[in-house]
Amino acid sequence: MGTKANKHRGRNRYHGRGKKAGRGAGKRGGRGNAGMNKHRVMTRIKYMPKHWGMHGFNRHPSLRTVHVTANVGQLEDMANGESTVDLTSMGIDKLLGSGQVRTALTVVVEEASARAVEKIQAAGGTVETGDDDEWGDFEDEDED
Repeated sequence: MGTKANKHRGRNRYHGRGKKAGRGAGKRGGRGNAGMNKHRVMTRIKYMPKHWGMHGFNRHPSLRTVHVTANVGQLEDMANGESTVDLTSMGIDKLLGSGQVRTALTVVVEEASARAVEKIQAAGGTVETGDDDEWGDFEDEDED
């Protein structure tokens, strides 16, 4: 009879482990991170600093504007040798200014960044955006 378990065999239920320790994940606070709400607080603070509370926020979906974008550098491949590119019909609603453009292209798109317009005009092309008349003429109202 060497082991503690053997000494208890037949004499009691728990074999020297106490009532709860002999069950499943007995002395481990449950399993994994279980039981971390009250005990093992320092471990939680040290190794999982963002565990408690809320962090950051999400804007309401109606306020988010997610554009389908394309870069200036991709335009020549899209044009396939033509002089105009209609991005709106391709489902792209914003043109961004990354990359180079060497050919003069006419680009039709809802919105374009300032850099994108700059680069296309520098190459001798034009950009037709859909939001030219969106704001109207409210700038020069109060000229007395």
